[in-house]
Amino acid sequence: MTLAFRWLFRLLIAGLVLGASALTILYWFASRSLPDYGEAFTVEGLDGPVEIVRDNANVPHIFASSDADVFFAQGFVHAQDRMWQMLLTRRAVQGRLSELFGARALRTDDLMRRLDLYGLARASVDVQDAETKAALEAYSAGVNAWFAEVNEGARGRGAPEFWLFEPVIAPWQPADSIAVIKGMALQLQAHVTEEVLRARVSRTLPNERLSDILPDAPGSGVAALPEYASLFPDLKSPDLPSQNTRYAFGIVPERGMAGASNAWAASPARSAAGGTLLAGDPHLGLSAPSIWYLARLELKSGGVIGGSFPGLPGIVVGRSDHVGWSLTVSYADDLDIFIEKLNPDNSQEVLTPGGYVPIETRPSIINVAGEAPVTATLRWSPNGPILPGTHFDLETITPPGHVAALAWTALTANDTSMTALLNLNRSQNVTEAIAATEGFIAPSLNLVMADREDIALKTVGALPRRAARHQTQGRMPAPGWLPENLWQGRLGYSANPEFVAPTGGILGNTNNKTIDRPFPLHVSHDWGDTQRVQRWQRLMQNREVHTRESFIEAQLDTVSVTARVLLPLVARDLWAGDDPAEAGTPERRRQDALDLLGAWNGEMNEHMPEPLIYATWMRALQEQLIADELGPALTAEFTHPEPIFIERVYRDVDGAAVWCDILQSAPIETCADIARRALDTALIWIDETYGGQLEALRWGDAHEARHDHAVLGEAPVLRWLVNIRQSTSGGDNTLMRGKTKGTDPDPFANIHAASYRGVYDFADPDSSVFIIPTGQSGHPLSRHYDDLGELWRRGEYIPMTLDPDLARAAAVGVTVLTPRER
Repeated sequence: MTLAFRWLFRLLIAGLVLGASALTILYWFASRSLPDYGEAFTVEGLDGPVEIVRDNANVPHIFASSDADVFFAQGFVHAQDRMWQMLLTRRAVQGRLSELFGARALRTDDLMRRLDLYGLARASVDVQDAETKAALEAYSAGVNAWFAEVNEGARGRGAPEFWLFEPVIAPWQPADSIAVIKGMALQLQAHVTEEVLRARVSRTLPNERLSDILPDAPGSGVAALPEYASLFPDLKSPDLPSQNTRYAFGIVPERGMAGASNAWAASPARSAAGGTLLAGDPHLGLSAPSIWYLARLELKSGGVIGGSFPGLPGIVVGRSDHVGWSLTVSYADDLDIFIEKLNPDNSQEVLTPGGYVPIETRPSIINVAGEAPVTATLRWSPNGPILPGTHFDLETITPPGHVAALAWTALTANDTSMTALLNLNRSQNVTEAIAATEGFIAPSLNLVMADREDIALKTVGALPRRAARHQTQGRMPAPGWLPENLWQGRLGYSANPEFVAPTGGILGNTNNKTIDRPFPLHVSHDWGDTQRVQRWQRLMQNREVHTRESFIEAQLDTVSVTARVLLPLVARDLWAGDDPAEAGTPERRRQDALDLLGAWNGEMNEHMPEPLIYATWMRALQEQLIADELGPALTAEFTHPEPIFIERVYRDVDGAAVWCDILQSAPIETCADIARRALDTALIWIDETYGGQLEALRWGDAHEARHDHAVLGEAPVLRWLVNIRQSTSGGDNTLMRGKTKGTDPDPFANIHAASYRGVYDFADPDSSVFIIPTGQSGHPLSRHYDDLGELWRRGEYIPMTLDPDLARAAAVGVTVLTPRER
């Protein structure tokens, strides 16, 4: 026995030693790709020396004698810190994810090949102006200079992810940068899923009920649309459950997960310090690392600092000494689905107003890791790429003998968005900024700006010109062979909404409706927000003058106007109702929940129980309201409570209270009955999921921010190292937005929130601040991988200065790039 024990002990020790040795070797190999920020490099492609000062948050401040050298250095630092992220983005837009990840990425690759975003990006290089071409060439040379260092300098393959995949890296090209913009346009596109869903629901509900569950933004006054079935009477099949699964790596947003954002500005007359103020926080899907990379570029036109995209030269949101800007998604309707009629005698032709014309076709081979290659036959009609019914649930709304094609402003080979972005970086005032972005094509965005004297908002991006007789006004798929439905070019830039120096001294956008013009100059029928804007208006008007601190306070506000409106409507009969129930009974638990909600001010604070009770209740309530009318397939598409719908029902707007009656039951249920039943269902779910006393619940336990690594985040052990988790406040409809996942399990996980926050004060520009939710590095072993995350979670910021001395004062390193002699 003693001998056996001794040998078991020796084997255990040997196992531990071997395990420790393996981990040490693994760490050593992975850490080889950590850059030394104090290193000097001699590289090809520079005209003169470059100094890169990294401040204590690892924000690079780039100084050079020419703009081309600045962009070279930006490409170099992007590749140093975000090499894997850049290459994954490029591969996604190219439709080449399956080469690494196998069949699970095949559906994403199939869509990207059919849209041909990368081909359009390549074609768009030639339409950029000379300065932009030079910037793209210099940026690419900087990226490739780091790739060369990785290949020649034994730098751990450049990123730890490349120990799992073949480290074959093609050089970066100018088209790759333009492709990053194309990919972002797809991530911010919300209309394709809305068009399909509206068509599906219209087959089930009459128009008056359709406007309940898919309501227009208040005040839009849209006339009734034809029933979708009347446009395509051959569409006989019942609505099917969604066959779609998530697109790999989030390249295509799910419904409700397209971009959002807040941005607002105050003129000197509304500023306590007498200078303009600007606050902006773009809302995007959370990830590790963040989509943003903070940087400062010292251009000939002056310094510019803010958030950049790895893969793009320039600053996307930020400020210079003269002008600051932020972006929100405009929700402009720049996309239409066309149902094309195939020639019954030749399925390779589609009907047009002039007769049948051939479909353009081209094969595309998709290589799939571990499996045989797949050949996709790409097809285009005159209206755009033809998509199989497996994409976006198109099969549910496409009649036999027809196919669906996509018309979208981003599908252009003459895309000058890159030139517009770099011209914006060089702008010296609001007027120049508006003129600079005329060539911006897609995505359509609201550009909120401030210079030292004025503030402005301009919607940028191309808007299609539609005929006033368009059958569906672009809200649902339409017959692609009728001339009244076809696009007639683009609207002029002057038609894009524009607000300069408003008399009230404050302007902003929370993805709300910006303008109320009749179709076809409408901009959009579907907007991203009808709720946050109400809270923003109150906070802006509560003060005669604002400060940087009041703008920060508004940016971090967690009060839900939605909760304040809905609870008095939904709970009014319940609050007035029952006698006190015995302890331990479901009735008593319901009363305790109502007592908590009755004293709540609507603040979605992570430490409070009320937000969790409220959110669970509204989720259960909407499901019980719509399940019998829509059926399981369509009910599953409404993953988040629709505030206007619930309000319409409980105010009985145009008879909307009819939703409260359960069609399959004999009694006629009242809205109070459904509210009580939904609350009981919600409390059962809370008890099964969290247990304990209601008072002990924490919203932050359910509303945990999830910054997941796109690849390693799914690995059983590595996910604990690479994924970042944070308890957070806010919710779907608060200014400090934390969009919930909406689906089981963990329906309230925070997966879409402020991906960047910046507040700029032009009375004292160097007092401006910014933050991102993770860190600057994409390397999980770097201390800069998540060092900004806790500041972001607590609502704190770091200084945003263009003062070189302040940047150098606490620098973590200074990198010097020297041109190699030719």
